[in-house]
Amino acid sequence: MCGGVLTGLSGVISSPGYPQDYSNNAECSWTIHVSNTSVVTLVFLDFQLENNEGCNFDFVALFDGPTVTHPHLGKYCGTDKPPNTITTANQLMFVFKSDFNIGGRGFKAYYYSGECQQVLSAVSGNFSSPHFPNIYPNNINCHWSITLEAGYRIKLFFPVVDLEGRNSLSDECDYDSVSVYDGDSQADALIGRWCGRERPPSLISKGNKLLVVLSTDRNEAHRGFTASYLGVVPVNVSCTRSEFTILIPQQSLPQLDRESIYLGNPTCAAQLTTSSYKILAQFVNCGTASQKHRNITMLVNKLYIDFSDGKQQNVQEYKVQCDALRKVASASIISAEERRLEEQAQQADSDSSGYAAAPEPEAHDLSDIVFISICVLAVILMVIAIVWLVLL
Repeated sequence: MCGGVLTGLSGVISSPGYPQDYSNNAECSWTIHVSNTSVVTLVFLDFQLENNEGCNFDFVALFDGPTVTHPHLGKYCGTDKPPNTITTANQLMFVFKSDFNIGGRGFKAYYYSGECQQVLSAVSGNFSSPHFPNIYPNNINCHWSITLEAGYRIKLFFPVVDLEGRNSLSDECDYDSVSVYDGDSQADALIGRWCGRERPPSLISKGNKLLVVLSTDRNEAHRGFTASYLGVVPVNVSCTRSEFTILIPQQSLPQLDRESIYLGNPTCAAQLTTSSYKILAQFVNCGTASQKHRNITMLVNKLYIDFSDGKQQNVQEYKVQCDALRKVASASIISAEERRLEEQAQQADSDSSGYAAAPEPEAHDLSDIVFISICVLAVILMVIAIVWLVLL
């Protein structure tokens, strides 16, 4: 199709005949019109036109409005993909022209509106597919970009996923899918792609950016998905045989007072150094407890980082633990879901404590058993020797 008016939440634009070579003497124009409260974002996936200085032969031209009289956003040709383009209002004019000779593969681009894109920068948040829990639209390509301060990582959860299922022939998510990329573009590493009612495990980024993309086709549609994320603060924890040392870069938490960061209880708040928040805590203080796991004694506590702003409570919890014998320490964030499972486990423990526990067999040191056996054998030999002497 060469031109038209596009009004969906998102859509695809491609040159005539793509991915085959476009025709000569083509002149196409698309007007993209989204809701009044949104802007238009245009992203090129592929681009190959005749190249010449000034782009006067074959070209794509973009305008910040519904006509060519509106401000010019760019004119492109050759093989370099144009940069992502964002309008200032809710309309975009897209023009493609070719001359009488020399062509190319053409282009493929998609656009999405503000209802189908979101940039998230808060340390935690939630988002969902358009119209959730009602049916999502067909033919959309929606983006949620999460970008936090340098040093953070991002932990992502999908409480609900309800999309069109896999292709029964290829067993792939060929129809509707949600994809997660370890960065801010689809050129970054793909963490995974899911469809149907497959609920991904909790995901964690390698850096401070994640991109979530929902793609749907023109047929079957379902409820969609809900997602939540947490910014994982860069916590550097170490330990000796008697104390924890916790360091958090100041630049990661520039808006927080030191009293908002504490180990175990607010009396063990962080101290402020020139470059970091620091907690130095003896194991006998701050509520640190001893736990045995697989015959290894671990010293365990919780680090709290309070992001509450007066309107909404937002306290992150990190499990901090130390193997004092090996002087190895670690810290891991505890999500709401993980906290719920932990509370269930504690409840199960308290329920079972009401019943008499079966006596556990007393453990014996094998070396003691060997020693006793040798002593008994020595006594027997001594008796035999005495009897033999008497008989002589």
